[in-house]
Formats: sequence, C-alpha cells, structure tokens
Amino acid sequence: MSNNQEQFKYSTSVIVYPLIFVLSIWMVFWMQVRFFPSIKRLGVYPQELRGLLGVFTSPFIHADIEHLYHNSIPLFILSVALFYFYRKISWKVLFFGILLSGLFTWVIGRPANHIGASGLVYVLVSFIFFKGIFAKHYRLVALSLIVIFLYGSMIWYAFPIKEGMSWEGHLGGLLSGLLFAVIFRKAIAKPERYVWQHPDYNEEDDPFLKHFDENGNFIELKEPEIEEEPISEENNPHYNYTFKENKDD
Repeated sequence: MSNNQEQFKYSTSVIVYPLIFVLSIWMVFWMQVRFFPSIKRLGVYPQELRGLLGVFTSPFIHADIEHLYHNSIPLFILSVALFYFYRKISWKVLFFGILLSGLFTWVIGRPANHIGASGLVYVLVSFIFFKGIFAKHYRLVALSLIVIFLYGSMIWYAFPIKEGMSWEGHLGGLLSGLLFAVIFRKAIAKPERYVWQHPDYNEEDDPFLKHFDENGNFIELKEPEIEEEPISEENNPHYNYTFKENKDD
C-alpha cells in the first residue's frame, strides 16, 4: 500500500477525536452555566500576565449558547478533515494552533476578555487551505477549494468590521495556520507518480513500449520457439502390460 493510501485511509479516530474535542467544549460550557460562571473570565487578557492562562483556556469558554453553536459546527467539520487528511500532524496542529493563536491575541489584542474557539477555527481554515495548495495533490487541492467555498467569507472577520468580536484572535488564527502550513510543508502527501515519471526510467526496459518501433508502429513479438527433444528409448520408454481373465489363470 502506498503512503498516500495509508494517509487517506479512514479510521474511527477521524470522527471520535473531533467529537470528543467538541463535546469537551460543550461540557465546559455546561459547567460554566450550571456551577462555575466565574470561569467565563478565564480568557486572554492582552499584555497582562493573568491573560497568559487564557491562551490555553479561552478556546473552551464561550459567551453564550449561540457563540458556542456557531463555533462548534465548523470546528467539528474542519477537525474531521484535519484528522483524515493530515493524521500524523493533526494533534500538533491543534495544540500549537491553540497556543500560537492565543499568543498572537495576547500580543496584538485590545484590552478585553477574548474567549471562544473561533481562533482555532481560523487556524484550521488557514492551515487546510494553504496546505492543500502547497501539496499540489489533487485531493488536497480539492479540499482547499471546498474549505474556501464554505468558510471563505470568514476572512472579513479577521479585520475590525464588527464591534464586540475578537478580530485579533481571528487574525492570529489565520497567521498561525499559514505558518504551520509552511513549517509542515514536508509532511504532505506526494502526488502519485507513474513509472515513466521516475528519473531512472529506461524506455528500452518498458515491457509495453517493446511492442512499438521508434516510429510508433506496432510490432508483434514472436514467442521464442522451444526445441523438442528427439524421441528415443531413454526418454520415451515402452511399457508392457499383462492381465488375467480370472483368478485361476
């Protein structure tokens, strides 16, 4: 089995891991509403030491059910695509995506409490899009086009066009995804190569091209004749058989 076939092979982890990840965010939100409303303050506070904790906690905290719902669907879909097409580096992209996009927000953000998983969603959109373009593999390029078709309009929210939205987190996610696509550019599926595309390919050894001459005319190859050995007493012995008509003979 080729590396591409192994990489694009489905397994239950492709669905299970993203599902567990999204459910954990819903579980935190349920605990926030039910028991610990104060954890809503554990977001990213730019240029403040206390805000560094939010780099890790902010993706799991949301303002309300609508905020959580709008982040959950794209997060699940993009995570499934990540685990299916980039299984070997999927956890690295998720972990460092949370870390780097949070640090971007901490550095460039306005003085506010930045919460929500939208920064990670932007990491995945950016990473999957640019990774497919860099790979030049038809499946990954198709995935990039699908992602940009579904979520291309999100690019506008990486700019300060809507009040109360953390555009800094979105911009940090986009830049982080692009950076990961460059860093992990070698961990990509290579396009399938035919035998004749290899540098050490020799036309004279090709069993198919042997049927054609230099002008492209078909040549009917004759099977080699097998010499038959002359029949002799040694290689064609005679056998004599006797039989009895009844047991008394």
